[in-house]
Amino acid sequence: MSAQDPRTGSGAGRLGGTEQLGVLGTLRRGVQVSPQLLQGLWVTFLLAVLAAAGKVVVPVAVQQVMDTGILADGGPDVQRVVTLVVAAALALVAGGVCSALVNVRLFRASEAGLAELRVRAFRHVHDLSVLTQNTERRGSLVSRVTSDVDTISLFVQWGGIMLLVSTLQVAVATVLMAVYSWQLTILVWLCFGPLVIGLRPLQRRVNVAYTRVRERVGAMLGAVSEAVVGAETIRAYGVQRRVQRTVDARIAATRDAMVRAQNTVAVVFSSGVLVANLVLAAVVVAGSALGVAGDLSVGRLLAFLFLVQLFTGPVQQATEVLNELQNAVAGWRRVLGIIDTPVQVADPGPRGVPSPHGPAAVELRGVEFAYPGGPPVLHQVDLTLPAGRSVAVVGATGSGKTTIAKLVTRLMDPTRGAVLLDGTDLRTVRTADLRRRVVMVPQEGFLFDATLAENLVYGLRGPGADGAASPTVAEAEPRLRAAVAELGLTDWLAELPSGLHTPVGQRGEALSAGERQLVALIRAYLADADLLVLDEATSAVDPATEVRIARALDSLTTGRSTITIAHRLSTAEAADLVVVVDAGRVVEFGPHDELVTAGGVYAAMHGAWVSQTR
Repeated sequence: MSAQDPRTGSGAGRLGGTEQLGVLGTLRRGVQVSPQLLQGLWVTFLLAVLAAAGKVVVPVAVQQVMDTGILADGGPDVQRVVTLVVAAALALVAGGVCSALVNVRLFRASEAGLAELRVRAFRHVHDLSVLTQNTERRGSLVSRVTSDVDTISLFVQWGGIMLLVSTLQVAVATVLMAVYSWQLTILVWLCFGPLVIGLRPLQRRVNVAYTRVRERVGAMLGAVSEAVVGAETIRAYGVQRRVQRTVDARIAATRDAMVRAQNTVAVVFSSGVLVANLVLAAVVVAGSALGVAGDLSVGRLLAFLFLVQLFTGPVQQATEVLNELQNAVAGWRRVLGIIDTPVQVADPGPRGVPSPHGPAAVELRGVEFAYPGGPPVLHQVDLTLPAGRSVAVVGATGSGKTTIAKLVTRLMDPTRGAVLLDGTDLRTVRTADLRRRVVMVPQEGFLFDATLAENLVYGLRGPGADGAASPTVAEAEPRLRAAVAELGLTDWLAELPSGLHTPVGQRGEALSAGERQLVALIRAYLADADLLVLDEATSAVDPATEVRIARALDSLTTGRSTITIAHRLSTAEAADLVVVVDAGRVVEFGPHDELVTAGGVYAAMHGAWVSQTR
């Protein structure tokens, strides 16, 4: 499990692991997370007992028909044979109905439990900090919520049923075998004893093998998804063969892990089949000897042979079920690894301090920050940004500008010190209030594969804490058009093929980079935040789009507190205040004109920029 520093709230940043949990520990933890799996268990167990009892009807009927019907003292008793056959048929039907009900109940319980598991895992992924999410490839992260849960589903819905019914069947068969011949019953268990003892080390090997399989599957999905998302870049640089080799290597590693796991499984399953055949042969020989000695009737011997089949069948299936269990446990551990990872940027929830709308003043007080496993990137930053002012943060690449933006928006928490909004530590502010008041506009906002309007609606927040009550596109369309007009983008909207209903494609690929930035600005305008944190990105757009972005920014930032990560000094010139960051320290702070006159770091940066633009 990911460790967390109690003094700073900063953890190792990696997804938690549950490898230390054994099989039973994993199952117990899984049931704690998904209690629906045990819903109505006692009723299901009773039906499973009846279903198992129905399966032993045939051996009992065979024994009775043979000993008291066909081989009766007075000759064959046809009436008794017919009665026993009809009774056995009715019992089989009843047992079949009970078995069907067991399946239905287990399916319902498992689907409810696994749905809860998916929801919790998916929600927790979003609650984790970006640092924690970035420790694992997106495809591998997705596999924990999809394919790993599927392995659990396969076991619970198939193996769980088999394990429950088979265990009861073995128990009932053992009791009846002991009734018919305690000697042969001991023989059966003596033959299976070594197998049961030998299964433990083999199951450990299967457990390790399937854990490796789940890890390889996650790595494979991560490589495949990365190659699909980056297909354009891969083609542009002509590195298809290199990427193909990487994907092929991941696929080969997954195949090899699966083959090794299946080889171990084959050993376990074959051992069960071999012992089952040996048991049957031993019972035939020993039973015949008991029959010749007069200690066992023909009917009891035939019934015992049927019971041996009922006994050995589940035992053979149990080896396969246990193998599926190991696969499921490996997947379960990976899913639980997400759920049990501490949330580093925790929402204080109802106990948090409310933060109502209003002028947003920001203060960084003794802030230090270091990324997990790396050196400090911010050193004792003390900064006060007044409300209603536009602030530009400038500095060389890697100086810490973006880190400051992430701390102000609370995508991360400082290692030391505090970030305050209107005098309140962000760590104590309710996340719902923070997200309403502070909005970050990244260099390129993520667009969903939907229409422009459906993407813009994400900027509108409903009254609920999670924004779930946001209006529909039809309800919001007048507001969307008004926002476009207020930002001076009506002419741009008119150029789109279907206006607000234009599909943007996957990740917004149907729009240009500048147009995607316009969508991000409209979203931010609709959010009506008190503080905007902007990561400037206009260097890769055409002049006409740059003018539109500048016009939209003027409307967006008017009357609001803004912090802009400035990549061009023209942005700093237009700002009320400029923050100069150098090697993780704030070295200068003040209006543009004063900093230029001071002749310090900013003056040198500005002078170099002016000379290049002439």
